[in-house]
Amino acid sequence: MIEMPRPRPPHLHRERTRHGKTVWYVRVDKGPRIRIRAEFGTPEHDAEYQAAISGRPRRVRGSKAGTLGWLVERYRETAAWTDLSLATRKQRENIFLNVLKAEADYPAAKITQAAIMAGRERRATTPAQARNFLDAMRGLFRWAAKAGLVKADPTQGVDNPKRKKGDGFIPWAEKHVAAYEARWPIGTRQRVWLDVLLYTGLRRGDAVRFGRQHVRDGVGTIKTEKSRYTVEVTLPILPVLAKTLEAGPCGDMTYIVGESGRPLTKESFGNLFRDACREAGIPGSAHGVRKIAATRGANAGATVAQLEAIFGWQGGTMASLYTRAADRRRLAIEAMHKLDLAPAQKDEAAN
Repeated sequence: MIEMPRPRPPHLHRERTRHGKTVWYVRVDKGPRIRIRAEFGTPEHDAEYQAAISGRPRRVRGSKAGTLGWLVERYRETAAWTDLSLATRKQRENIFLNVLKAEADYPAAKITQAAIMAGRERRATTPAQARNFLDAMRGLFRWAAKAGLVKADPTQGVDNPKRKKGDGFIPWAEKHVAAYEARWPIGTRQRVWLDVLLYTGLRRGDAVRFGRQHVRDGVGTIKTEKSRYTVEVTLPILPVLAKTLEAGPCGDMTYIVGESGRPLTKESFGNLFRDACREAGIPGSAHGVRKIAATRGANAGATVAQLEAIFGWQGGTMASLYTRAADRRRLAIEAMHKLDLAPAQKDEAAN
């Protein structure tokens, strides 16, 4: 059974029937009780919860054959869907809900490239949302085309929106780490937040789940949530992190906790961590800490394989970004003197 996160999402209630079965329902104020029938912790449960909160009926189940709603329902039954990580499925489920709100009964075969482009343009002010929309629709229609349920993939040839200039998340520098540590010393929950991120390299969604139950004999092991295929990472607890965790405050099941001492969702943690950074006088985010952790490892000589083992990456692309940057820095330092010819060589060159 999937463990219930704390704090519980707003208006979500749990009951145990006289037969001993646990059921979930949503009730906003004194409104009607809306039963959630999907298994807790699944994308389907989250989708039903979101629909109940917003007052929208969920129309996908039982949709007429050939409609977009029917196509999404069939897609959820495939390995192409279940092979996606839980986090990706939740994200795409929300996108499908918004699309199906207006288009559930529209024939899937009549969806054109122009319609996909229009959906992208409606989200153009937020490029990340536009990319997520395209990723969700590409996954759906590429599968549908291969399965012969549509004649053509309408997402083919639709480009992603251009990314904003820059490196995305602001990477931390060592001065940022020092400023944060000065503002949040050992013994504060904000320091626990930083050190868990910095000395494990976990993404925030994994960091908020990481706790004592994942550590045996000083070594942490956790399955990451974002990768297309689940990756288990092994994380020896460094002495610097052990010292911070011993001082706390930490929770019973998670090291990272909020003011109440209870676990946080990754969204809540992201906002709180950003606030802690601002109070320390630095820009930054949880992902920025992950970047400096990778940079530290690469600068210390970690290989691509070693970085992938720590950060749960695959394929070499991400790890190579850091090792190449570290190698260029080392090579530049080692070779810079070659630009200055020795005096004898200068004289010889002059002659």
